Amino acid sequence: MAADCSFKDLCLDAVDSHVLASFWGRALGRRVESTDDGGYAVRPSADPAENMWVDPVPEARLAKTRVHLDVRLPSADPAPLLEAGATLVSEPEGEQRWWVLADPDGNLFCAMPPAPPEWGAPAVDVPTPFELVVDAADPVAIAAWWAERTGGTAQTRDGAPYSWIQGAAGFPWYAWVFTQVPEPKTVKNRLHWDVSLAPGAQTPKALIDAGATILREPDDEIRWWVLADPEGNEFCAFVSS
Repeated sequence: MAADCSFKDLCLDAVDSHVLASFWGRALGRRVESTDDGGYAVRPSADPAENMWVDPVPEARLAKTRVHLDVRLPSADPAPLLEAGATLVSEPEGEQRWWVLADPDGNLFCAMPPAPPEWGAPAVDVPTPFELVVDAADPVAIAAWWAERTGGTAQTRDGAPYSWIQGAAGFPWYAWVFTQVPEPKTVKNRLHWDVSLAPGAQTPKALIDAGATILREPDDEIRWWVLADPEGNEFCAFVSS
């Protein structure tokens, strides 16, 4: 079955978009460019799907971050991220092998040590995103939904409270992970993803027919649709260029 859409990029809301974009530029070793709407783009040197758009918003973060990046470290030390401006929230302990950090806008993210050699994961020279993680009420169902929309493969592990997708169209990282949490979603996500509609599609009808909800249609201010998936996660859908 052809994919309804492909992953496009990430967007972060921020009270101070310059501060947040500058942090992620320093943290990931990427260039930062201003945009016409007062926001910023954090751009990699190659894959455009790794673009991060940082948009100014008036409201401060009101709840726990429900969408976050996992970042692979070049060594077992989060110092590069702390020096860039991150705040330490928790250190590795027990089965938790990673550091939990917060960016300058209070968004949590995880910093992982280098992968064990038997995993075959490439080493990195700078902190590098490798997973996008989304809180979920039913991770198996929502991972299956996004896998069907993007042509990826949803996978689960017996007894694990998470499911993940690999091979999603356009997805630039190792895995797209949905992990179970007890608390419901109550406010807009501070981080969301954008998708490109399948070539030739002029509307997100296929996404809507599959269960997505329209939050806003293109108008005089925006040229894209704002949608929500079946768990209420906001995302933007663009006609393929």
